[in-house]
Order: sequence, then C-alpha cells, then structure tokens
Amino acid sequence: MSRNTIAETLIGTAVVAIALVFAALAYYRTGGAGLSGYEVNAKLSKVDGLAVGTEVRLAGIKVGSVSGLTLDPKTYLVTVHMDIRKEVKLPVDSSILVTQAGFLGGQYLSITPGGDDQMMAAGAFFENAQGSIDVMNLVGRFATGASTSNQPPPQKPAGPVRAPDPGAGP
Repeated sequence: MSRNTIAETLIGTAVVAIALVFAALAYYRTGGAGLSGYEVNAKLSKVDGLAVGTEVRLAGIKVGSVSGLTLDPKTYLVTVHMDIRKEVKLPVDSSILVTQAGFLGGQYLSITPGGDDQMMAAGAFFENAQGSIDVMNLVGRFATGASTSNQPPPQKPAGPVRAPDPGAGP
C-alpha cells in the first residue's frame, strides 16, 4: 500500500468515528433513547404545538416527554400520553398545562406538583389539566380592545330615556 492510501484510510476512519460519536450524543441528549419510566396521561381540549417528543417539565427541568396523542371521536378531547422518568414521583393532585417557552418559543407541558401524600400510578390521569392557549387570538383581542371574556357587551338603550311628566295623568 502506498502512503497516501494509508493516510486516506486513517482520516476516513477518524471522520466516521467522530460522526458516530456526534450521532450518539444527539440521540441521548434529545431523549431518543427513551426515558424508561412510567406513563401518565392527561385529557386536553387543545394541544396546538404538541407532538410526540415534546418535553414535559417540572420546575423547568425536563422530566419526561410526550409519547403519544390520541383523539377521542366522541368527546373530541385529546389524550396526551407522557413517559415520565421513574425516579420522579408525582402527587395525585398535581396539575399540568400546555405552555410556551417565551413569546416565540416552542410549546411544552409544565407540571405543577400537588401536596397529596399519594403518588400517581402508571397509567393515571391528571385531574387538573389545561390545554394550549391561542396567543395570536389574545394579542388580536388586546390590539383591537375587544373583551377577552365570553360575556356579550352590555346592551345600550334604543333611545333616550325620559322621566315621566309629573303633571300628566294616568
């Protein structure tokens, strides 16, 4: 073998080894390896921005990820299946909501732990769950000055209201 061939082979081997190291690092850092934990679920009316792999956080720390989304055709609620790390125990009265990382950031699920002594078992559902909020709709309402409540605006009288004439008879 010539010296050029040996050098090219060594450089090619080094490039392939470095690429494999980066691929393995990316796989483990993004949660591709799985969390090997337990599943908990939540029923939500809106899951805009959520997908399989979306982070589940507690106190800002990733403790799990979304493992599946299923739509109930009768209630139109989405069941969000989450894989939570086995060392993270959640009280049964914990709550979960879909939130956003900053104004333009991606969506994630945020868990607020409850105070109950009993912990959620595998397959349990969050009792208190809030779906995603349409931020653009809220901004539009704020910009136009529209009410954000579901109540209709108060009705104005059709014409001027006059007091009865005290001198007029019945």
